[in-house]
Amino acid sequence: MDTEAGDEEPEHLAPDDLPDGLVIADRRGLVVCCNAAAARLTGQSAAEALGRPIERVLPLEDPDGRLWWRLTDPYGGLAIRTGQPERNLLLPGGREVLVAARYVRERPAGALRRLVVSLRGTEARKRTERGNAELIATVAHELRSPLTSVKGFTATMLAKWERFTDEQKRLMLQTVDSDADRVTRLITELLDVSRIDSGRLEIRRQPVALDEAVRRHVELLVNNGQDAGRFQLGIEDSLPLLWADPDKIDQVLVNLLENAVRHGSGRVTIEVHRVPPSRARQEGTAVTVSDEGPGIPEDAMQRVFTRFWRGSEHGGTGLGLYIVKGIVEAHGGTVTVGRSSGGGARFRFILPAGIPAFLR
Repeated sequence: MDTEAGDEEPEHLAPDDLPDGLVIADRRGLVVCCNAAAARLTGQSAAEALGRPIERVLPLEDPDGRLWWRLTDPYGGLAIRTGQPERNLLLPGGREVLVAARYVRERPAGALRRLVVSLRGTEARKRTERGNAELIATVAHELRSPLTSVKGFTATMLAKWERFTDEQKRLMLQTVDSDADRVTRLITELLDVSRIDSGRLEIRRQPVALDEAVRRHVELLVNNGQDAGRFQLGIEDSLPLLWADPDKIDQVLVNLLENAVRHGSGRVTIEVHRVPPSRARQEGTAVTVSDEGPGIPEDAMQRVFTRFWRGSEHGGTGLGLYIVKGIVEAHGGTVTVGRSSGGGARFRFILPAGIPAFLR
């Protein structure tokens, strides 16, 4: 039957389009399919593999050096088996791969008609494991300092309460309270990283005046001891309201402003202005935070928003900018990094403007 004009035949996925390696053997154990990913993993072309016994194309061993085909015996083993779960195996030369097998039988408990083997490299998993190990090390390091302080002060006060004046007790309790805030913030960051990684970051939207939020956070920094003359504000009048999560926007501003204060030097410039609509995006509001510090090396620009990137040795978990990027993108916005006119770092994020019609 002819298809109507404009209709397209459905495309069939070819083996070479698959991201994982695929090797298929027939009822005799001879390879009838070896896709491009499998060829890359095994180091032999599809032409070299076709027609050869699968145990020679894939001479797999377990970590103890035992031949995998002898252990599993797909053609002569138990006929009730439907396959082998994914596990780590070794190719010649010691290359580690993740291998799973599916047994296609003529009928349940019948003869094996086709053996389907999938292969995956372990690089992505190893990167994840390294990231998790680094996360654990970072958490342990960041938690140890405040918890040691809390334990020290509380143990001292409990043992020698009567010896301290009220002012001394107040100072120690203030230190404990500050360290507890550090621990709480770290836990919040870790939860945010987990939600960003899993795509479960919750955004509770409501109207947000970004200019007011910027002024409030600069005022907080000044009240906490920063020189008011260090901050220069350039805020455009009559900015549109944002439909955003105010707590998440506060996180973004806190991270960017504290980074500029901690890692930068000289004046910190904060600019807020309207971004006109274009074909590529709707109307938005942009916030730019610039400092006059040493800036970020060019070769590090691509890594700024990754987990555990640190621009200097002034402390921090290295998670803040990763969270900034996750929050901004969850709002449908963008964030970029560059060099300011004063030579320091320049961070700029843009959020789409506008609130739903029923709230106007």
